[in-house]
Amino acid sequence: MFGRRDASSRAELMREALAYADALHDFAYHLSASATEADDLVQETYARALGAADQFAAGTNLKAWLFRILQHLYIDSYRRQRDRRTEGGLDTTDGEAAAPRGDRAQHEIEQGQLKQVVGHEIEAALMMLPPEARLAVLFDLQGFSEAEMASLLGCAPGTVKSRLYRARAVLRELLRDHRER
Repeated sequence: MFGRRDASSRAELMREALAYADALHDFAYHLSASATEADDLVQETYARALGAADQFAAGTNLKAWLFRILQHLYIDSYRRQRDRRTEGGLDTTDGEAAAPRGDRAQHEIEQGQLKQVVGHEIEAALMMLPPEARLAVLFDLQGFSEAEMASLLGCAPGTVKSRLYRARAVLRELLRDHRER
C-alpha cells in the first residue's frame, strides 16, 4: 500500500515537511495574491507530497522538493485559469481583505498601517514582474542558493543571476517613490 516507504517513514517525512508550512504559504500567497488560493496550493502540495513520498530521495533537500511541487501546482493552476479566460470564462478571484486590527496605542496603529500600505505596494510591485522573475525573487527570499534556484527553475545558474538582477532593478524602479519619501 505504501510502496517502498512504510507508514512510519512516511509519517516522519510529513512531520519534517510540516516545518515548511509557513514558508510554503508565504510563497504561494506571493505567487497567487490570494490567501484562499495560497491555502489551497499548500494543502494540495502536502497531499501531492504524501502521495509521492516514495519518490523523495532521503538525504536530499526536502524544502526544495516541496517548493517545486507547489511551483508546479501554481503553474498548472495559472494555465487552467488562463485557458478559461481565453475560452470566455470569467475570473472572479479577488484578493483577501486584511483582517481588522484590535485596539492598540495610536502609534502602533499608525506603524501597522504604514507597514500594511508599504507591504501592499511591495506585493503589487512583485506581482508586476514576469512569472519567471517573480519566482526567482521569491525563491531568493526563501533562502535558496542560486544553484538550488537553477534546479527549481530548470535553467542555468547564470540565468538565475540575470533574472534576479533584472527583477531587482524593476522592483527598485517601481518602489523608487518609497525611497525618496
